Amino acid sequence: MSNKEIVISDVNKGHDNPIAELVQVACQFDSNIVLENNNRKINAKSIMGIMAFNPTEGMTVNIVAEGSDEKEALVAMEKFLVCE
Repeated sequence: MSNKEIVISDVNKGHDNPIAELVQVACQFDSNIVLENNNRKINAKSIMGIMAFNPTEGMTVNIVAEGSDEKEALVAMEKFLVCE
């Protein structure tokens, strides 16, 4: 299992439809990917989960990835959420 805590940048600025695009990034990987904030945990491959989670600029999120490609998944999710 790999995890990393990040602070979300303004994803609306860099993406046309950030929620759908975030789910698309997560779905590229076989690993399970979970976003955690406070006591909330959501599956990053669930568009409804991401919509309810509502990732916004300045929010601190812990990305947790577990599986065969967890390291790559963690890097991709981080790049998307910090707008690199």
